Amino acid sequence: MSAPIIVHRPSPSGGRRVTVRDDQILGLAHSDKDVVEFLRRAGLDDAEALLDDPRWVEWRGGRAHEYEAA
Repeated sequence: MSAPIIVHRPSPSGGRRVTVRDDQILGLAHSDKDVVEFLRRAGLDDAEALLDDPRWVEWRGGRAHEYEAA
């Protein structure tokens, strides 16, 4: 089973789309702080601890924690 939270590749203008299971968009993150806030709003209180847990968050198309376009 894949992680429920997906942080997608950086967009050309910067930022990364964050989704739940690829279909529910939580927002466009420009930092880890943004991702934590999206997850908190989705009901995950300990969201910061989940960022590096591959059971919860999958980082696609770029290095984890990097938000600028290549």
